[in-house]
Amino acid sequence: MRDFVSEKARIIPHSGIRKFFDLCMGMQDVISLGVGEPDFSTPWNICEASIYSIEQGVTTYTSNRGYPPLREALAADLARRYDLSYSPESEIIITTGVSEAADIAIRAVVDPGDEVIVQDPAYVSYAPCVTLTGGKPVPLPCREKDLFKVTPDALMERITGKTKAVLLNFPSNPTGGVMTRDDYRAIADILVDRDLLLISDEVYSELTYEGAHCSPASIPELRERTITLNGFSKAYAMTGWRVGYLCAPPAISDAALKIHQYVMLCAPVMGQIAAYAALRQAEQDKNEMVREYRLRRNLFVEGLNRIGLRCHMPEGAFYAFPSIEATGLTDEEFAERLLKEQKVAVVPGSAFGESGRGHIRCSYATSRENLSLAVERMGTFVSGLI
Repeated sequence: MRDFVSEKARIIPHSGIRKFFDLCMGMQDVISLGVGEPDFSTPWNICEASIYSIEQGVTTYTSNRGYPPLREALAADLARRYDLSYSPESEIIITTGVSEAADIAIRAVVDPGDEVIVQDPAYVSYAPCVTLTGGKPVPLPCREKDLFKVTPDALMERITGKTKAVLLNFPSNPTGGVMTRDDYRAIADILVDRDLLLISDEVYSELTYEGAHCSPASIPELRERTITLNGFSKAYAMTGWRVGYLCAPPAISDAALKIHQYVMLCAPVMGQIAAYAALRQAEQDKNEMVREYRLRRNLFVEGLNRIGLRCHMPEGAFYAFPSIEATGLTDEEFAERLLKEQKVAVVPGSAFGESGRGHIRCSYATSRENLSLAVERMGTFVSGLI
């Protein structure tokens, strides 16, 4: 019998994040700093709104673009929070998580042979999504010495005549790096001069600890060449609800909508109603979670530096990305031995791209008690190496 697996499916890798998460399964007393998921429960008023909608029989499809009140509330929220102007009728699509938003955005604009410059290190799904379209992902190194930002020189080095788009994620998973308005302005002329599209995943936008988040589409010259992706998973502790959104100029939005219609139809109505409640009722809960993440960040990063793992202070998301080069181990060796010997689960930086090699990703979306114990165990491990 012939091998029925497609070549594209064959060449994309399994998730390096899930590999280490699976290793933890069945182990006792493991402190997991591996999976990027809030440890908070979804605020109750969000859950209650969804439960009430089910009780009222609201269990049908929504329009393909999504629940109209949610799109209208999103348009108002984006204008107020990030100075973004998007039409809820023609420029916003509610998606099944930000992962779907990224997938349909890429498929809507990338043809076979197109090159897409992808921030490196970056979330593990971006490059495979480009590959599945027949496009070519081109890694864009973001270095520790640059606080893991995109620099104009590095961007220019990756552009060729086949480049069509640049895909960025700030605040960044896995580094916690951010891009300021000045940082985006420094690359805006390049994007305009080379006539490139920007795909901007901003799912961690509200987990910005120093200054305000800048959405690049708020820069006038980038507005018509930017696809903005965001969602409710991280800021509102709604990972399992699977509600994200895509914002783009009408032509791109319409192209993405056609793909969304065929592969997803609409996001679950219960989740969309929960997201609507989040925008209207959960600001205080969200702010309290962000304050707690900031305290955890300070505690954990100070601890990492104290035990000899150099780590910059992340300005967003809920990840620390320390260097482990001083230990003499590779990032994979470090993660595997740390799990086996001290029962602390982290993810090797190389799972996120070549530029992540020599680092590990640690999620501080867990209790301060767990973080303190993790630092203690990591210190014991590192002291035996350095």
